[in-house]
Amino acid sequence: MSERSGYQPGVPCWVDTWQPDAEAAVAFYTQLFGWEAEETTSPDSSSRYFMCRLRGRDVAAIGSPSPEGAQPVWGTYVWVEDVEQTAAKATEAGGSVVMEPFDSLDGGRVAVVADPAGAALGVWRPGSHQGAQIVSEPSAWSMSALNTRDLSGAERFYGAVLGWETETFAFGEAEITLWRVPGFVGGEPGQPVPRDVVATMLPMTGDSAEDMAPHWSIDFWVDDTDETAAKAAELGGSVVVPPYGLPGFRQAELADPRGAHFSVSRMTAG
Repeated sequence: MSERSGYQPGVPCWVDTWQPDAEAAVAFYTQLFGWEAEETTSPDSSSRYFMCRLRGRDVAAIGSPSPEGAQPVWGTYVWVEDVEQTAAKATEAGGSVVMEPFDSLDGGRVAVVADPAGAALGVWRPGSHQGAQIVSEPSAWSMSALNTRDLSGAERFYGAVLGWETETFAFGEAEITLWRVPGFVGGEPGQPVPRDVVATMLPMTGDSAEDMAPHWSIDFWVDDTDETAAKAAELGGSVVVPPYGLPGFRQAELADPRGAHFSVSRMTAG
């Protein structure tokens, strides 16, 4: 299931990052993940947009400029049928609209909403571009996670806005919340979580999270977590959290040269 040709409403389908210097970011990520990049900016656009690919298939994108005064981040987009309606639902559910609906570069429609705690998420009705064509394999996006202190509030918000359901999953000595879209078939046969899982939710606890705002984060799979972390540092990025073990994974938290955070993971035997 690593190759996809589309998604269904309610399923996260795309990731991108907006940077002050798109070409510099492209140089970093193409060397880090082995992506090929092609500029797909339309002639009448004031911004720049680079499509990043594996084996000629879309996996992520890098744009510029980043919003004025904003720290570069990786954003997640959820496929929806009606962007305006989804934005209205977000407001009704106690959230806010960070970016009002607008036409996207592919002929679709997009908006950015925030949950009541302030975590921002894109909602997108695709046009010609149908989202990530490769997921959950080395150098591709694997999962997005909501990091929040208000788990119950998030359950209510995303259930009302996107129709997501939740399930608690034992993760070593801790528990995480799985976001599910009934009827969706993703992942791989035999995986330890249901195949309709589309994202996760992690509680923000401990001293390291005290100064962090609730946010959505993204994870890329890699062949070697330690090697990727070392390479990110060599390329001018930083290792935010050095490689560490999790049940079934080895993960590290990294940042690119402009400070956009992301994690990388390698599946392990246990």
